[in-house]
Amino acid sequence: MRGMPSPFPATAVRLHQIGGPESLQVETVDLPPPGRGEVRVRHLAVGLNYIDVYDRIGLYSLPLPATLGREAAGVVDAVGPGVRALKVGDRVAYTSAGTGSYATHANVPVARLVPVPDGVTDEQAACLMLKGLTAWYLLRKTFRVGRGHEVLVHAAAGGVGLLLVQWARTLGARVIGVVGSEDKATLAREHGANDVLLILSDHGFHSWRRGFNVNSWLIEQGFMTLKGGAKSTERKF
Repeated sequence: MRGMPSPFPATAVRLHQIGGPESLQVETVDLPPPGRGEVRVRHLAVGLNYIDVYDRIGLYSLPLPATLGREAAGVVDAVGPGVRALKVGDRVAYTSAGTGSYATHANVPVARLVPVPDGVTDEQAACLMLKGLTAWYLLRKTFRVGRGHEVLVHAAAGGVGLLLVQWARTLGARVIGVVGSEDKATLAREHGANDVLLILSDHGFHSWRRGFNVNSWLIEQGFMTLKGGAKSTERKF
């Protein structure tokens, strides 16, 4: 139709059927112009998360075909009607805007975007959005961790785990990391864990856990506060 903006050709990783990595296909898709309250973001870095695997194998239902990916960072290269807070060229990052970040470009609501400071790289911004917000709500919203608290972090050498370890230490808490290998134990310690528990079996974990006075509630997966303290800095089971 005359006067209508043309779709933008973007390259995307698309899923047409549930399955393994071989189900993913690189395709050109027609991206419509950004709608009211949206901008088009040219992705410079895309975060990879295990939830993307869940989407691919069908654990979470997606209408197919779909473009995977839930977080990215880049620059604004087109602005939709009614947008005043952002302009072309602004650096931004986002998550929680549905799927679709496995692409060169995406239309994203302005309400889901945050500005990226000069001191933060695109790669850092892209991988910090989903995991960083997870760490934030655990440490500051679900339970407000502060000085004098003791925090147990499962998978302390993982993406969320390393953020929890560093942030909790900054807040003044004593941090006990739980990991499954010597290399991961070293990584957790290097990022600030006061104590590290190397778990070699489920039986060992349960035996260790009974040695603590653990609160009866668990904050999300792999995060709990402890009333008691570890008697040694590291134990192997």
